[in-house]
Amino acid sequence: MVNGLPAEVEVITLFVDDIASSKAFYAKVFTSETVWEDAVSSVLRFGGLLINLLAMSQAPQLVEPLPVAPSSPGARALLTIRVADVDEVCSALKGMGVDLLNGPMDRPWGRRTAAFADPSGHVWEIAQLIGRT
Repeated sequence: MVNGLPAEVEVITLFVDDIASSKAFYAKVFTSETVWEDAVSSVLRFGGLLINLLAMSQAPQLVEPLPVAPSSPGARALLTIRVADVDEVCSALKGMGVDLLNGPMDRPWGRRTAAFADPSGHVWEIAQLIGRT
């Protein structure tokens, strides 16, 4: 670890294609608190972590000189949230019109999981501990 660099992640910024549809999706699916919002971003609190939904148009200044990659049909990251009952959460998601990418399924590493994507293709996994006491 680099001296002075803490081991805790404070904010994850997700570059989104359409800020309005992303805000609507996250408001519908998650019960997180919005701590900041303007025309190009929305910062949501997930426990001790902040998720910043940021319009793609604002991303270049944050990652220069690297280019901002366009949305693609392939996943590049998976954000996992632990839940008490994956099947119950899946039923609620389906009731909201959220399509699951996969699951629920039991994984060999002791989790029952399912995954879904936001409008910009960021993949979220819900995971429940199984088979261990």
